[in-house]
Amino acid sequence: MSELSINTTQNVKINFISASVGERLGSYFIDLLIKISYVVVVLLVFFYWLHFDKLFNKLDSWSVMSILLVFYLPIMFYSITLESVFEGQTIGKKLVKIKVVKIDGYQAGFGDYLIRWFFRIIDFTLLYGLVGLIAVVTSRKSQRLGDMAAGTAVITLKNKIDISHTILEEIGDAYVPTYPLVIKLSDNDMRIIKETFQKAEAKNDHEMIYKLVAKIEKVTGIKNQSGNNNDFIRVILKDYNFYTQNM
Repeated sequence: MSELSINTTQNVKINFISASVGERLGSYFIDLLIKISYVVVVLLVFFYWLHFDKLFNKLDSWSVMSILLVFYLPIMFYSITLESVFEGQTIGKKLVKIKVVKIDGYQAGFGDYLIRWFFRIIDFTLLYGLVGLIAVVTSRKSQRLGDMAAGTAVITLKNKIDISHTILEEIGDAYVPTYPLVIKLSDNDMRIIKETFQKAEAKNDHEMIYKLVAKIEKVTGIKNQSGNNNDFIRVILKDYNFYTQNM
């Protein structure tokens, strides 16, 4: 288990903890158990109860292979489908509390999951998974070959964090938002904004705060109505929380 430092486009370092080999193996075997359970259910339903095996005797080999391929598709596309839907997590990863992220600070996308999925042939099939295991153990960022190719890493979500380390802001029930256009931003944008603002405020870096305000205004079309850059960013953070928590 090692610390993974991600440099965002705002030149802000965000530190995560790479998922350990044990966590990744735990996730893998949970997902494998789910796949095996699926196979058992298919065999019981279609071959033991519905007797599809008798139908196969009447079909040519190509038709049989086509039907078996259809049954196999959910297993084949299990990881890429769930990682795309659950933003970097399969059921196994959710239970173990690990997640796939981009090492440049952005949320991984379908293309990244596709590359990781394709490299499973090398990581997990060759030498019974030994290739992937060696890559994770020896890599500085605990990456398998698929992660290296996709520019991703697997992190643990078990870190103890408080509200100051998240995009959440304390807002009361009577809070009235100021900037509706803040919803143009994403969770990842807000995380970067908050991290950048906290570091700049701690260093009294007015230039960085000015650039951050200018970037927010450019991306969202919002104009600073407060006259104070620090107050503007605080309102932006609270407004985003207001709208996302009440949608």
